[in-house]
Amino acid sequence: MKNLALVTAVAATGHDDDLVPLLQACARAGLQARAVAWDDATISWRRFDAALLRSPWDYTERLGEFLGWCDRVEQSAQLLNPLPVVRWNTDKHYLSDLASAGVAVVPTIFVEPEAEPLQALQAFLLEQPAAEFVVKPAISAGARDTQRYARTQEFAASNHIARLLEQARSVMLQPYLRSVDNAGETALVYFNGQFSHAIRKGALLPPEQPATEAPLAMGDITPRDADPDERALAELALSAVARQLQLERPLPYARIDIVRDDQGLPTLLELELTEPSLFFAQAPGSADRFAAALAQRLDC
Repeated sequence: MKNLALVTAVAATGHDDDLVPLLQACARAGLQARAVAWDDATISWRRFDAALLRSPWDYTERLGEFLGWCDRVEQSAQLLNPLPVVRWNTDKHYLSDLASAGVAVVPTIFVEPEAEPLQALQAFLLEQPAAEFVVKPAISAGARDTQRYARTQEFAASNHIARLLEQARSVMLQPYLRSVDNAGETALVYFNGQFSHAIRKGALLPPEQPATEAPLAMGDITPRDADPDERALAELALSAVARQLQLERPLPYARIDIVRDDQGLPTLLELELTEPSLFFAQAPGSADRFAAALAQRLDC
């Protein structure tokens, strides 16, 4: 029986709704799984055949430390997803790589720490006709430090950008797509490159609300059937990742978050390959599908 570490964090205690169903599904699939915090110094990672990143949700505040831990763990256990994927996916500059590969992504401008905040914002607003826009850090989880602004809130938004830049954090500027308020986001989940299920996430950024400091924001989650054009975009994105990172086999898990632009076309918002919620509760049988995929990968 293979030993599998389900990697979480102390900060995620009680918040990872996928953890218990996955532990139970792993047992049914012949995997001996155990939930462990990534920064628990008492853990001997050599005892595990593989370490599956599930909810290490404080990594955004300690990214260098977390990536160093991933590097050390990979010396003794199979890291899922692999380290090159984690390094690439934990910084949302990856959206530029996907756009260059022909994947339709939400238009994104990155503002780097040396930039002048107001000048960068005004340049973005000149290019983007959207009535509202979003300011978020390039390294973040959930909706932490993310806020929605109207064009008339230029001063408040530039102050938000300045606060993030002063912390040496790169900032993303994106138009706020109106479809999110009505249709929400579609999150498509894949195991070993095969589509498993999809859910709808309700809007996370109500207008006139401050940026959240919470480590995780979920919104309203309901089952959803993915449209064919959404699946086509998701699979194009996964193919682009495989080429970008020269992957030899499909990723054991991936979640692709898609919204529709003002023309109604599917557009990639985020590609979650490091620690995504997989929403087992909204898709009966999905935890067992994932556990079976893991068992296959570990040759159980």
